[in-house]
Amino acid sequence: MAVKVRIPTPLQRLTQGKEEVDGTAGTVMSLVSSLDKLYPGLAERVSENGKIRRFVNIYVNDEDIRFLNAEETQVKDGDEVSIVPAIAGGAPGAAI
Repeated sequence: MAVKVRIPTPLQRLTQGKEEVDGTAGTVMSLVSSLDKLYPGLAERVSENGKIRRFVNIYVNDEDIRFLNAEETQVKDGDEVSIVPAIAGGAPGAAI
C-alpha cells in the first residue's frame, strides 16, 4: 500500500494529467522529493529550500501540516495527502 497524493489541477500537467498519484512513506519533504523524481518540476513548485512554499497548503488525512510537524510530518502507507494551492484574489474595494 502506498501514500495517496491528490494533485491540484495546476500541477497535473507534471503528473501526465493524473489527479492522484502514489507516493512513499516518510516525511512530507521526503514524499515531495520522491514525487519529484517521478514527476520532475513538482518539488520546485511546492517547496523551496526544504520548506513548503507559503502559498501551498498540504494536508495529511485532512490535517493541515502547519498544525502538525510542518515539513517533518510523518506520512505512512495508507495515508492521504492533499496538495492545495492557496487562493487569493479580488480587487481592493470590490463588493462582496
